[in-house]
This record gives sequence, structure tokens and C-alpha cells, in this order.
Amino acid sequence: MSRNSFLAVFYVKIALFIFLTGKVLRFVFFTLFIFFLVKGSQGLAGYTLHQSIFFFLTFNLVDITSQFLFREVYRFRPQLISGDFDLALVKPFSPLFRSLMGGADIIDLITIPPLIFTIFYIGSQLTPSILHIAFYVLLIVNGLLIATAFHIFVLGFGIITLEVDHLVFIYRDIINLGKLPVDIYREPIRSIITYLIPVGVMITLPAKALMGLVSPIGIIATLGIGAVALVASYRFWNFALTRYTSASS
Repeated sequence: MSRNSFLAVFYVKIALFIFLTGKVLRFVFFTLFIFFLVKGSQGLAGYTLHQSIFFFLTFNLVDITSQFLFREVYRFRPQLISGDFDLALVKPFSPLFRSLMGGADIIDLITIPPLIFTIFYIGSQLTPSILHIAFYVLLIVNGLLIATAFHIFVLGFGIITLEVDHLVFIYRDIINLGKLPVDIYREPIRSIITYLIPVGVMITLPAKALMGLVSPIGIIATLGIGAVALVASYRFWNFALTRYTSASS
């Protein structure tokens, strides 16, 4: 048994090392891609090298933090099929909270502190004011609320259709459009991924706010989009619960 325990820990550490190495390499390679892209074209949609990298760092902050918080969503479908969700419904704590944040990913947590440090360093090169920093933090929180709303919608849709994984993969593909500022896309694509599919609201606008490129009215509108998305997703979750059929029935 001791040997099996040692092997289990050993293989987990190897998997952790490989996973973190892959994340770091992917991050480094895309940063180099941005570097050569901006240097070769003398700017990216009017943004400097530091600004372009900051957009990418902001994308990673929203993406990795949401993965860390909402990893349990990826395991929701097996709970529905096996009937484990029935147990969550009869327990005294919120089944939404349990299904949404019941299994935070410690591996993603490891990458967040160095990412925040890098954001602080690159962001300081842009010489933002205290007000712009406050706007940035506020809109990052708003972006995470929109990510929360989407994951709640996925949970509700999963209750009705048992379809979870494909929606999550679609979300992952769409949010990857925010690795670079949405200004690089032509209309109407730019407006669609900014407001209809609010990738721009989640990622591009917070970075722009730090650079002083978002008006107070734009910030208020962005917060409104986040609030509407969260309320709508919560109502959809409650609606989905009325359509839930127990696995034992």
C-alpha cells in the first residue's frame, strides 16, 4: 500500500510538472508571436508592444481565474447521469454553488500569482493613473461575473439537455478571440464579439480602461452588461431546475 501511495503521488507530481510546463511554453510562444507581430508591423491596430502584451495578459487573468473557480462545471454532466446531482438538491447548501464552485483547480491557482506580478510589471510601463487602475480592477471583476453567468447558463442547459462539454468547448474557442484586442477584427465581427458575445467587454475593455481609452459612460454600460448577464443566467438556472428529472425516476 505504501508503494502504491508513493507511486500515486509520484505520478501526480509528474502530471503537474508536465501541465505547468505546457502552460508556460504556450504562454511564452504566444508572447513571442505578439512581439514579432508588433515589431514587424510597427504596431497592432494602433497599439504598442507593451499594450498588445497587456491585452494578452488580461485575457490570461480572466481565463485562468475562471477555470480555477469553475472547474466543477466540467464534471457536471457525470453528476447528472449518475444521479449525484439529486444529493446536491437535498442538501442544505445551494446546489448552484456546489455545481459551480465545488471543485476549484489547484493547478490553475499556482499560475495566478506570477501572472498578477507580470500584469503589474507590464501595466506599470503604461503609466496609468490611480483612477484608471481602479477602473481596470472593477472591469476585471465584471468580466469574471460575465464568465460566471456563462457557466451558470451551461449548468442550466446541461440540466435540460445533458449537454455540457460542447458548450464549454465553444466558450473556450470564443474567449480565445480575446487574446488580442478586438479592434483587429472588422465590422460587424468586432461589434458581435464585443457586445453580443461579450468577449470584448470581458477582456479588451478592462485593458483599455487601464490605458485611459474607455469613457465613464462606457464603463457604466459595461457594468450594466455584466449585471444583466448574471441576473439572466440565474433566472435560467431556476427555470432549468423546474425541468429537471431525477436520474432515479
